[in-house]
Amino acid sequence: MSWHVLRNQRGRWSAVRLHDVAGRLGVPTSQVLDHFRDLDSVANAWFMLALKAMVGQKPPNFLELPEWRRIELCLNAWFDALAPHRRITGQMLRGKLHLPHLHHWVPMIFNLSRTIQWLREAAQLSGEYETDKAKREEVGLTALFLAALTVWTRDDSAGQERTRRFLRRELRPLA
Repeated sequence: MSWHVLRNQRGRWSAVRLHDVAGRLGVPTSQVLDHFRDLDSVANAWFMLALKAMVGQKPPNFLELPEWRRIELCLNAWFDALAPHRRITGQMLRGKLHLPHLHHWVPMIFNLSRTIQWLREAAQLSGEYETDKAKREEVGLTALFLAALTVWTRDDSAGQERTRRFLRRELRPLA
């Protein structure tokens, strides 16, 4: 699907309607349903693009870099993938947290956990998953990701420099 069809005239995620998306694609609404059960699943597919960017191609010397730098590169890849639509991405996240949408909250927790597991994989962090070190690492990476996400959703600096500085500042003590 071409993501531009999700644009709406009001510029708000909450105003996107799947029947409008179907109309812009020139397909029946039932065909959209073949791929997306609701707007939340469209948002999940959007976030999958960032996840794929995070685990994607790495520089040739990637494994020679310290762990903190590999984490930084992976997180920047996640944020860079969604950067052209940062504002609407933030709206997607807020929509998932909307109080009446409690049914989105539990899956979002599991998706966050998976994202952090994939971050560990993408950064090729050492250690087994069930060790105390890995558990502490997962808690720390989750806190870092959520804090960076908060900075990123409000970051209007060129090249997301504010988010990049935040990540560098938070990750440097790990050096």
